Amino acid sequence: MFYYLLDPQLSYHLILVAAAVIPALLLMIKVYRSDKLEKESTGLLLNLVKAGVLSSLLALVEERVLSVLLGFAVSPDDPLYNVILYFGIVACAEESSKYLFLRIHTWKNNEFNCQYDGVVYAVFVSLGFALWENISYVLQYGLGTALIRAGTAIPGHACFGVFMGIFYGIAKKYENFGDHGTSKVFRILAIIFPAGLHGAYDYIATMEGNNGEVYFIGFIAALFIVSYILVNRMSRNDRYIG
Repeated sequence: MFYYLLDPQLSYHLILVAAAVIPALLLMIKVYRSDKLEKESTGLLLNLVKAGVLSSLLALVEERVLSVLLGFAVSPDDPLYNVILYFGIVACAEESSKYLFLRIHTWKNNEFNCQYDGVVYAVFVSLGFALWENISYVLQYGLGTALIRAGTAIPGHACFGVFMGIFYGIAKKYENFGDHGTSKVFRILAIIFPAGLHGAYDYIATMEGNNGEVYFIGFIAALFIVSYILVNRMSRNDRYIG
């Protein structure tokens, strides 16, 4: 057994996996510690991480099928192609898949009794998604990819989860108050808003030239700062809704 642990190839892959996993774990800890009123159970949070992994597999299937169909309808050389691909296919497939598993595991759960819980749940699903996605990327492309994604893609998914969770928590509040119409509006926003941010993230990331890099850095900086402020504010102003 010790021979296998000392094998250079195995050690290298263990380092890659650790590099892929650690950023997601750190962000989960940050969001969990910000939950001031009532901590969520470990079992529920682990289930949400696993749900995020499953959502990534569902999104992958959706993206593959829809991308093939898009190739028949629009030429890859057409500027419209990337708009549809990143906003209409990738972003919508990934964020709707996250939301589906989020709702299945939490909407009727008795632990969902505080508004900030929505943020915790959505971020854990999103980081489960990002964790699995990052492992596959890192094992395929190496440690350099892990370092880049640690500062971009993983926090990006967490930020999308923050916005999803804010709307999701508000939706649950209105649902508990009996206002089902308003609750439905916020549930829709819980998909559309993060999908729009996700699509913008991917689209800007693929822009060519120096201006594209500047726009991307500016976008992710603003996204991270706003998300960090919102997490702290939502945590500080959390309230029971159960």
